[in-house]
Parts: sequence; structure tokens; C-alpha cells
Amino acid sequence: MDIKVALVGNPNTGKSTLFNRLTGLNQKIGNFPGITVDKKTGFMKLANGKGAEVIDLPGTYSLYPKSADESIVFQVLADANNNSYPDVIVLVVDASNLKRNMLLYSQVADLGIPMVLALNMVDLSEKQGINIDLNKLVQKLGVQVVSISARNNIGIDKLKNAISNTNKIATQFQDVDVNILAPAAINAIKSKLNSDNDYYALQVLHQHEYLKFFSEKEQEEIEEIEQSHQFESSKTQAAETIVRYKYLSSILADVVSDEGIAKKFTFSDKLDSILTHKVWGFAIFILILFVIFNAIFAWSSYPMEWIEAGFGFVTDLGHQYLPEGMFTNLLLDGIIAGLGGIFVFIPQIAILFAFISILEDTGYMSRVTFMMDKIMSKVGLNGKSVVPMIGGLACAVPSIMAARNIENWKDRMITIMVTPLVSCSARLPVYILIISLIIPSENIFGIFNMQGLALMVMYLVGVIAAVLVAWIMKFIIKTKERAYFIMELPIYRMPRWKNVLYTMYEKSKTFVFEAGKVIIAISIILWVLATFGPGSRFDQIDRKYAPALADTTKNTDHIRTLIATEKLENSYVGILGHWIEPAIRPLGYDWKIGIGLITSFAAREAFVGTMATIYSVDGGDEDTSTIRERMSASVNSRTGLPVYTFATGISLMLFYAFAMQCMSTVAIVYRETKGWKWPVIQLVYMTVMAYFAALIAYQLLK
Repeated sequence: MDIKVALVGNPNTGKSTLFNRLTGLNQKIGNFPGITVDKKTGFMKLANGKGAEVIDLPGTYSLYPKSADESIVFQVLADANNNSYPDVIVLVVDASNLKRNMLLYSQVADLGIPMVLALNMVDLSEKQGINIDLNKLVQKLGVQVVSISARNNIGIDKLKNAISNTNKIATQFQDVDVNILAPAAINAIKSKLNSDNDYYALQVLHQHEYLKFFSEKEQEEIEEIEQSHQFESSKTQAAETIVRYKYLSSILADVVSDEGIAKKFTFSDKLDSILTHKVWGFAIFILILFVIFNAIFAWSSYPMEWIEAGFGFVTDLGHQYLPEGMFTNLLLDGIIAGLGGIFVFIPQIAILFAFISILEDTGYMSRVTFMMDKIMSKVGLNGKSVVPMIGGLACAVPSIMAARNIENWKDRMITIMVTPLVSCSARLPVYILIISLIIPSENIFGIFNMQGLALMVMYLVGVIAAVLVAWIMKFIIKTKERAYFIMELPIYRMPRWKNVLYTMYEKSKTFVFEAGKVIIAISIILWVLATFGPGSRFDQIDRKYAPALADTTKNTDHIRTLIATEKLENSYVGILGHWIEPAIRPLGYDWKIGIGLITSFAAREAFVGTMATIYSVDGGDEDTSTIRERMSASVNSRTGLPVYTFATGISLMLFYAFAMQCMSTVAIVYRETKGWKWPVIQLVYMTVMAYFAALIAYQLLK
């Protein structure tokens, strides 16, 4: 690449949208060296034919970090030897809130790196009656200013031209003299670092502990300068911010006119008065959840049936035309059965993430976060805990990583400990399978499907459990620090349907390829363990039923089913299942469910693939074809009752709602907490909680 371009900006300025627009699919995700913070990089072609590497730095309101993610911005911009150090900075600002966004611009400009100012969302600011005189702004700032709308692909080519034509020397924001804030300390740092940049020296005084490129000796020398000159970071920061805002006001006074925004309420304000209302806001949110979970069942029923029928047809065709033997059985009863257990849930996954994408795109998800903050703060959670917990509806792994934005360490630990209790998409296939077996598909009031209502209840159970556990941990992990939740609510927008469709595709693909690899591997291993047994057990079963098979007056199909069932119970997997059965029998589970509990520790959704494989090898009733039908018809050999009763189903869903059955989550908690203490505590408390919740539910309902 010819140059490196860094995108810098406040949260909610459309910086990530611009990154996607500039780089398209030429992107990759990694980590900044030595730091567990995501590094998004991409590549683009400039107007002059040169190539540029684009780095999307974390969003921040100023160069003073409030979290690990925000500290990355100055770490990258302060070290010219850093691999991510940019040749050009594109400072992205929200055109409708220029004054607040320009604080970050003024700070970054004073670092002396070549810069382009991108005024994003100009189409929306114009609709609000905000007019910006670009020529005056360019004259006052001395940098290129480009009006763009990343969302609507407006001005992107102009921005690329501006990047190509950026001077190697940037005009600094020199009208704010930061040297007067702490002259002795700043001059000492400049001399120490051989730098002539006042603001760089001031930021080193503020943030040197974050700057990994300084040696231990250099850190000690900077600390000594800080103490000897009695440098007070918080007071100096406050003074600098006041000075900058005063000067920015004078710059923008005749640049921005906002007569149209002076109305008492904008469209967003009017909606917020209803959607964030302390009563109606929660009622509307519950109604939206009803609609979402009802749609997951109602809209997906036909696609599910088609997928099941398709895999059933392939399996029957295979048994009919492929030669009998081990390879055919492995292919049909192992691999194809496992694939069927994956693909059948694609419709629900796609529908769930379509709704999540719409809620995020419209700006409603931010309102949910705002409303939930009041509840979270009462149970001892930081308001920012809402973001990873809501993200937990998709996956706990990135949600736990998102907890880095919580400044208070103890609040962050509580968030990490409870986030896996929020039902993720991996639990969705398990819930759907069990609900379809124990809850009738009937409508309440002719509108809401009972199965959809049951699914919503399971998601609410996870959220309530997370809140209760957080409240308990508030007394165990005590903290005297107090954290504050500051969040900007974006204006309401129409969802980008292309983005919604892309999200549906990406999440479905991830489910198939990521979870699918694990499930297929488990399905093959299970098939082997279910097809072979120790010693001569299988030979004894064959000899036992040989006379019956030779008797032409008897139904040999039924006898072959009995043989398959008995061989499964005497296989390696059957022996393992029977060995753990006494521990899970009080929960209402048989040995087959026990095997599913073990395999699903690799991935929760592996339970479905496990059941598909076991019931395929078992043979099942000759009148049933789909896995759900075979599971529904299965009978407990000890009690003679159906295996999947209402009590067993509720018990099993509660177990999956609370259990830590995900190796990836354990691994990410280990990485984020830098030790095994917290992952082990989390694994133990969630397993105990799951076991006793399932035990109580089954014993009360049986």
C-alpha cells in the first residue's frame, strides 16, 4: 500500500459505515499488537491509482480515554514507529452536531498529522435546517473539508481525492496555546523526548502509562517529571476542554446556522417521548419482543418443513440406491443427519438477526439500552453493561469483549460473569426443538402463537437470571467507585434493507460454517461411538434375534428396529450415556439426552446434531421420518412414558438457559480476565445453577 489512512471520530458519527463504504469486502479483523482490542483494517484504491490501507480506530469523544478501546487512539497516533501509524487522518464528524465533534478534531489536529475533515450525514443535517459554510470552515481550519453521506454514498469520490491531495504537513490548531496550562512540565517532556510539539508533550503527561512503546526507565522518568512539577492531570484536562470549547464557539459562530433545528421537538424527540417513556416504553418493547418471537415460529414453519423433507428425501434415496455398508451408514446416519440438524434452523436464525439488524439500524436498540440503564444501575451494574448484555442475544463472545468499554474494573467483571446467562443464538435451535415437542402450535387471542410466547419467556428468563445474579455479585464483589453511563441517542432512520439482508446472510453463513464444523465433527465421532461396541456385545444381540429374523411370519422391520435400539444401548456411546444417567435421571433425562449435554459443551447447538445422529442410528419407529417425530415418539425404557414430557422439556430448556456449555466463552473469559480464576468460578456457578433449576422444575412439574 502507498499510504495508510486512519479513520478517527466520535461514536455514532457513521465512521464504521464510511469504513465499509471505502473498503467494501477488502477487510480483515485482527488485534492491535499486545492488546486485546479489535483492529479493523481494509484496502481501497484512490483516485490517482494509488492504494491505501484504511484503519478504523475505536470511536472516542476526545483523546482522553475512558476505556481500553479509547486509549488505542492516542497509542496509535503517538508512536510514529507503530505499524498502524497513519500518513493521513480522516476525522469523521456528524454534520448535525459539529461543535461537540470538533473538540476531538482540535485535539487530533494539534498532533500535527496530515488531516482531512469529513462532514458526514450532511443530507440529514440539511433536513434539520442546519447549514454549514464550507468555504469559511476551510479558511479558518486550514485543512480540506469534504461533505459526505457514507450511508447514501454521497461525496465518497471527493473524499478519496482529498486524501490523495493531502499535504504532508498539516496545519495545527495553534490558536489554542496548551503550553500555558503546565509550561514547566510540558517543556521538560519536550526536552526529554526531543519534540517540539506542545500538545504531544501534554498528552504524554496525561497518558504515558498507556503508551507501550516507552521503556520502563522512560516511564519512570516521565513519572518523575510529572511529580516534580506537580502536574495535576484532571484539572489540566478540564481547563484545556473549556479553552477549546470557547475557541470552537468563536470559529463556528458564523460557519453554522441552525434556524431549522430550533423547533421545540424534532421527529426523534416526539418518538422518544413515547418509546422511552417509563411505562409505555417498556410496554412497547415487550410488544416488539412478542412480534419477533411469534414471527420466528410463524414465518419459519414452512421453510423448516421443506428443509426436513429435503434431507429426509436424500436419506431415503441414499438407503435405496447406495450399497449397504459402513460408508453408506456413516454418510447418511452420521454426516447427512448432522447436516440436517444444522440447516433446519437457518430460517429462525435469519429471522432473528433480521429483526435485530432492523432495531439497530433504526436507532431503536439504543433506546432500549437507555431504558434498561435505570434497571441495571439498581442491581449494581454499570449502565454500559446493557450493551454487552443486549449483544449477548447474538453471541456471548463478542459481548464479553465489548465489556472493555466499562471503565470500572469490578463493574466490568460482574458484566463478564453474567453476560453468558443472556440467551444467545446458539441456544435458539435447542429451544425451538424442545418447544416444538412440548408446546402445541396454537394461537392465543388468534394473534400470538403459544410456541412463540414460550420462546420469548425463555429469553426473558435468561435476562432476569443475569440481573438477579448481578445483584448478588454486587455484594460479593464490592466497589467504592461510581461509574456513569453517557450515551448519545442517534436519530431515527429507515433501516437499510440491503444491510438487513446482508446480516441475515452473514449470520446464517456463520452458523452453518462455524457451528456446522463442530457439529459435523461431533456427528462423525458420535456415529463411530454409536456404531461400535466393546467385546462381543453386538454378536450376542445378533444371535439373540436371529431366530426371529428367520421366522417369516413375524414383522422383520420391527425386529430390525429393536436390534438397532439394543445395539445403540450397548455401543460405546450407550455405555457412556448409561454411566452418567444416574446423575441426570432426577432431572427427567435419559442417557441419550445425557450424551447431548456432554457433546454440547463444544457448542450449545451441537445438542441438536447429537440428537439427529443418535436417533438416526437408533432407527426409531418405522412410521416416523424426521428427527422431531422420532424424538416425540421416543419412550423411556424404564418408565414406559414418553421421554419428552412437558416437565422434561422445561427442565432441559432451563438447564440450557443457565449452563455454561460453550468452550469459546470459557476461552474468551480467560483471555479477558488474564487467568483461570474467573472462568472456573463462572463455569462452576452456572453449572450448579443449571442443575438445580432443572431439578426443581422437573420435580415440581412431573
